[in-house]
Amino acid sequence: MNPTVITYLVYIAVSVALTIWVARTLARNGEVFLIDVFHGEQKVAAATNRLLVVGFYLVNLGFVSLMLRVSQPVTSAQQAIEALASKLGAVALLLGVFHLGNVLVLSRVRRHRHVPADPQTAGHGDRPSATPAYGNPFVPRA
Repeated sequence: MNPTVITYLVYIAVSVALTIWVARTLARNGEVFLIDVFHGEQKVAAATNRLLVVGFYLVNLGFVSLMLRVSQPVTSAQQAIEALASKLGAVALLLGVFHLGNVLVLSRVRRHRHVPADPQTAGHGDRPSATPAYGNPFVPRA
């Protein structure tokens, strides 16, 4: 079999396996975080988690497909390893960037859901106030 084709097959197998492993890990461990973000609404958290996983698969497998082609034919083991290293490194970086992006977005959502919009009404809703009962420690007392 052609060394270039073998390189392609190894790249596809490792990239798909890595994408599946990361997606499952994120889905399993991210659901607890999403439940907190959505204040215990488990159905919303589970649905959001599934949507994020589907998007994750689509983007990453699309990227893996676009990165498949090598610029020059692979004729040696060294060239195969170099091609695989650069391509798998790009896939790993993309996976990491998307993971970081998801965490940042969800952290912002969580933060905005926990902090009341109007400080005057803090503590007057159905959720606890973000400010302590004795007032804001950073504002001088009158």
